[in-house]
Amino acid sequence: MAQISRSRSKASNSKKTTTEGKPKVVKSNGKLPTKTFEFPLMKGTVGPDVVDVRTLYKEHGVFTYDPGFMSTASCQSAITYIDGDAGELLYRGYDIADLAANASFLESCYLLLYGELPQLSELENFENIVNHHTMVHEQVHTFYHGFRPDAHPMAILCGVTGALASFYHDSLDINNPRHREVSAFRIIAKMPTLVAMAYKYSIGQPFMYPDNALSYPGNFLRMMFAVPTEDYEVNPIVERAMDRIFILHADHEQNASTSTVRLAGSSGANPFACIAAGVASLWGPAHGGANEAVLEMLAEIGTVENIPAYIEQVKDKLNPTRLMGFGHRVYKNFDPRAQIMRETCHEVLNDLGINDPMLEVAMELERIALSDPYFVERKLYPNVDFYSGIILRAIGIPTNMFTCIFALSRTVGWISHWMEMIGEEQQKIGRPRQLYTGAKRRAFTPLGKR
Repeated sequence: MAQISRSRSKASNSKKTTTEGKPKVVKSNGKLPTKTFEFPLMKGTVGPDVVDVRTLYKEHGVFTYDPGFMSTASCQSAITYIDGDAGELLYRGYDIADLAANASFLESCYLLLYGELPQLSELENFENIVNHHTMVHEQVHTFYHGFRPDAHPMAILCGVTGALASFYHDSLDINNPRHREVSAFRIIAKMPTLVAMAYKYSIGQPFMYPDNALSYPGNFLRMMFAVPTEDYEVNPIVERAMDRIFILHADHEQNASTSTVRLAGSSGANPFACIAAGVASLWGPAHGGANEAVLEMLAEIGTVENIPAYIEQVKDKLNPTRLMGFGHRVYKNFDPRAQIMRETCHEVLNDLGINDPMLEVAMELERIALSDPYFVERKLYPNVDFYSGIILRAIGIPTNMFTCIFALSRTVGWISHWMEMIGEEQQKIGRPRQLYTGAKRRAFTPLGKR
């Protein structure tokens, strides 16, 4: 059990003490302690214990206050685990580095959806199913022509993803496990097609139909860059790099967009609407736009010679300049995905023969960040976004498409969490509470007397 001492002081200094084999007690140094609350402790497979406060309001008439939900578990999940202090990311218990080095994206999709790595026959069947769901209804094409040609691709993707619900009525019964599974197949299979169509529309080229003979990333690259008048051969190095990008971004626990998908799904909304909600949340620059910001920063720096002056601006507390692509809200040590992306970045640039001045700037920034006491003490290590933007740029994907690639990758994580939530026996609609700071009840004054 966990005991929490209540205080009415607004400026209390809380301290947490833990004694082996005894209840955890949260004591307050504030004035007027009036009551002690006891709650059960919940233990996960790994990670910190969680105080179950579900009865707090019902039995004691108070709420907890946690802006940003930094200390609040909104759900139980068996999909992804992050240890930010250790720099660890696990999909269903498997280390992200092992998956990126040894598994394909569709293999990782199967793992996230079903909880176990597939046998060969299971993977072949899954790949076959996904391949045969890659096309979209022909009328979906007309949706794109309703957007301005200069519309942001994420605006298009958000609208078209939600519109899929108007075409696939046969899998919208969320209480039917088979319907949920078919919807998952469809959204995972069709998202590359939708993303590629958004790109083609933005540059005025004809849409390319999927080629089921290609791999998931190979098919995506072809739909992005092929044209009907010429043959297109998928570069295997770029294909593997794309696959790794998909794997590394497939899920990341209860982030803003995943939480949005869960909250939308808790109302009983159809899966396509829920994924569209996730796309909208991801569109926010604080969530999905980090790799764009890295490229903008590198372009602003320009050359290695300009780095020292830029670093001094970053260190100046009065200067708003920030070092983009370093540090992470969850990872307090290092981002385990960054090293994989670094290696992949070099592979792609070497294979394509690109001498990108941005990479030179990026490498020098990395060296400084790993050796300068200012950054080391603050644990501002390079994260996955630091390198992924450079890779996408080298492949030929424009900056305004970066977040669409993120959405494509994260779709399997979103739909996996949605399926997990809908399958819970005691699933409830999400309903956060608030600390109200507005006016108290007051009498209405007629217009002529105000």
